[in-house]
Amino acid sequence: MTDTDTTRATAGEKRPFDLGSGPGRVLVWFYGVFTVAAASRSIVQMILDFGRAPLAYVLSAVAAVVYGFITYSLVRGGERARRTALACCAAELAGVLIVGMWTLVEPSAFADATVWSYCGRDYLFIPVILPVTGMMWLRRARTA
Repeated sequence: MTDTDTTRATAGEKRPFDLGSGPGRVLVWFYGVFTVAAASRSIVQMILDFGRAPLAYVLSAVAAVVYGFITYSLVRGGERARRTALACCAAELAGVLIVGMWTLVEPSAFADATVWSYCGRDYLFIPVILPVTGMMWLRRARTA
């Protein structure tokens, strides 16, 4: 503990909540891995065969950007980063559900799978579980 932390604790002030601590570290790890996985997949697919399934490849790139924002926000910490990560998790969940349902209803719309296809089936449904877990953690972080 630094002198400032000690002064805050003795003055009765609440110390800032570290978003990347405890269970937040697991979220940082998962989001970091998913950032690299989705970005790598979309870049390779766009370079090698963009004309085959542009919608799917662009959606995978969008997923990578969202994952990257969440990872950065969790590592950065602070209230503003918490709110940003919460908004990104909500957008991620909406994307997973919309694209997931779209691939179920109209599979022919996607010539190739995205990270969010079939609600993340190819990724053990982690893309649908992760934003829910992230939002729960971020809401807890607000009250800590």
